[in-house]
Amino acid sequence: MEEQHQDIKNVFCMEGGQGESSYINNSQSQSRNLKMMLYVLEETLDKIQLPRHRPGKKPLLTAADLGCSCGHNTLLIADVIVDHMTKLCGTGSLGSKDDDGLELEFCFYFCDLPSNDFNTLFHLLPQQAAAARRYFAAAIPGSFYDRLFPERSINVFTSTLSLHWLSQVPEGVANKRSPAYNKGKVFVHGASEETGAAYRRQFRSNMMRFLHCRATELKTGGAIFIVSLGRLSSTRGPTDQGYIYEVYGGMFDDSWRDLIKEGMVDGEKMDSFNVPLYAPTVEEFKEVVDTDGSFKINQLELVMASPPVVDDPADCGMAGRMVANYVRTLLGPLIDTHIGWVMADELFIRMQRHAEIRAEELVDEMCFPHILCSLSLA
Repeated sequence: MEEQHQDIKNVFCMEGGQGESSYINNSQSQSRNLKMMLYVLEETLDKIQLPRHRPGKKPLLTAADLGCSCGHNTLLIADVIVDHMTKLCGTGSLGSKDDDGLELEFCFYFCDLPSNDFNTLFHLLPQQAAAARRYFAAAIPGSFYDRLFPERSINVFTSTLSLHWLSQVPEGVANKRSPAYNKGKVFVHGASEETGAAYRRQFRSNMMRFLHCRATELKTGGAIFIVSLGRLSSTRGPTDQGYIYEVYGGMFDDSWRDLIKEGMVDGEKMDSFNVPLYAPTVEEFKEVVDTDGSFKINQLELVMASPPVVDDPADCGMAGRMVANYVRTLLGPLIDTHIGWVMADELFIRMQRHAEIRAEELVDEMCFPHILCSLSLA
């Protein structure tokens, strides 16, 4: 348990670089779905209090993307913020002009765990002369479940496709003496009620901490835009994460069991690995926000994402590779650390085989529910 907790703190990140299973090459569907939700980001920006200027000093709008990873999506968010605020305030050479005609400057903080591939992210930034720079940028390594910024220093936070990741595997889930022990599984879907309750408690604890930190760091009139994986309210509880999680979780579990049956890893390796992911319902999400009390909800809904685009839906091999690469993008570094990259290769080969068998079903049904949320300081 402690070993995987340290792995999450020290090595958890999306797959870096630009290889076949890298995040930058496997985040196109996330980008397409995110673009469908950007209107809520713009509505959130409409609600923030614009920064005031001091004599002889340009007003500064500060924004932070929490869980930025290393792909194009975080830069998309930054561009939308600059474009929308420029439209609101009038165009200026370096940003926009406020009511007194002074230019607004923009500073973006890209935040993720220290293991994130910030080098790849910053290579994506447009190379511009200082005079043409749309915004200033900096990396902030650390967990968004902790304080990251000084008090009252940020105008707007964004967090897209990150808050479903927990800070740790819940207490007891990897403990053989605990009723929440998740033996023979690596995911919460289909687990025992005790395991599900442990995941729900961990989600609630993480979200309370997240909101508390952000309420301290936001400037007066600040706001947060959130997109997170979620699940339908009609599910029976935490251990029913929904159909698409059942499919993915089942294939992933089966891939581990294949390695065990073939004598390539022992059962202990599977039992000691758990995916630190929890997809909440809208009601669970709202309950945490209401309990914290620091924010008012501008918008909160569940949105069904569109399925990924496959060049040839009839090509089972292509669909299988897409699914295996997608899962490796998300969990590759954790699994490499847990069983070594050679065994990780074997695991994802089996994941691809299982996905090829279910290719038609996956292409048609691979739609993840997303929680879409806009919050303002109360």
